[in-house]
Amino acid sequence: MIVTIDRLGHLGHGIARMPDSGPIYVPGTLPGEVVEGTLDGDILLDPKIVTPSASRVKPPCRHARACGGCQLQHASGAFVAQWKQQVVETALAGQGLAADFLPLVTSPARSRRRATLSARRTKSGVLIGFHARASDTIAEIPDCQLLHPGILAAIPGLQALVQLGGSRTTELSLLITLTRGGPDVVVTGGKPLDAALRLDLARLVETHGFSRLTWDGETVALRDRPALTMGTATVIPPAGAFLQATAEGEAALLTAVKQALGPQKRVVDLFSGTGTFTLPLAETMEVHAVEGDAAMTKALDLAARTTPNLHRISTETRDLFRRPLEPDELLTFTGAVIDPPRAGAEAQTDRLAQSKIPVIAAVSCNPVTFARDARTLTAAGYRLDWVQVVDQFRWSTHVELVARLSR
Repeated sequence: MIVTIDRLGHLGHGIARMPDSGPIYVPGTLPGEVVEGTLDGDILLDPKIVTPSASRVKPPCRHARACGGCQLQHASGAFVAQWKQQVVETALAGQGLAADFLPLVTSPARSRRRATLSARRTKSGVLIGFHARASDTIAEIPDCQLLHPGILAAIPGLQALVQLGGSRTTELSLLITLTRGGPDVVVTGGKPLDAALRLDLARLVETHGFSRLTWDGETVALRDRPALTMGTATVIPPAGAFLQATAEGEAALLTAVKQALGPQKRVVDLFSGTGTFTLPLAETMEVHAVEGDAAMTKALDLAARTTPNLHRISTETRDLFRRPLEPDELLTFTGAVIDPPRAGAEAQTDRLAQSKIPVIAAVSCNPVTFARDARTLTAAGYRLDWVQVVDQFRWSTHVELVARLSR
């Protein structure tokens, strides 16, 4: 069958329109391309590009064909940037909204400082990498162009770790975060801990320079503080705590948040995490940080109390989905930052819409739920001033943004 690709879907697959049936999905293609392949249900298998798009490029990573970690390495940077902005524009249009866009910021190659790898022992050794596309097969990635060199340098240590604590029947999940003290490693799915395994893992951490090793929820070794820098503060996050994927992406988000807020006296940081925005903002204004995870709130509070020359930071552990801050609790703030999970923050947004806060910096990793929440705010009298798209998940379909809303 020969088809022409009409557009990209939200998962990065090319979509061809068929007049007599539903859409056909063709992975690894771009709009305008003529493609030939074998139809299996609504997916075109083994597609051959008959007429390539002018936006098609050679994937920069030699693992691109086997690895499922990146969906858009076959597209030019200019195409991906335009497409990601269009994703946001389409989501806003679905809610009857439009906005001015600031220039998109893309994180450089080999900058991903936090990643979850899959691992398994085999007859001949260990497999570590990302899953192949739509498969349980693990593709090794020694020359990955996405991951920071510090993560790639940790792979020999991770291989030794899997050899010690993995099995041939169970897949391990390895969450690696680069910190000032070395890689912070969180393992899920390992062998049960016993005295011998604990000792071996502790030795491995020393040998390979990991900062901390957490094994199925238990810290089994701490060689050095897994410290992160946020503004002028040093944060020791709980194991597995959320962190922006790249330092460059975090900087771009923070710059946009500061631009959105402008000079302020006292702001509230909703879904504050360990202080990505709270700590840098506190260099010039008072901040009340609200986070649902008590361990992250504790880490933020400790960083605030041990960092000199910050304005006052107050912290609160609170489930903002079940107990959002009410309008009367928001009366003393001159600005707000809100950075919810992918599901958005319907309840908290509803309370913000009822508040008199003059300006909101909204951060989102899901354009659809952002547009929904932005519609709630604009219906209550806020204006959507601008949107800044940040592409810190390079070559993926993931889109992040910051928006300014003001009364």
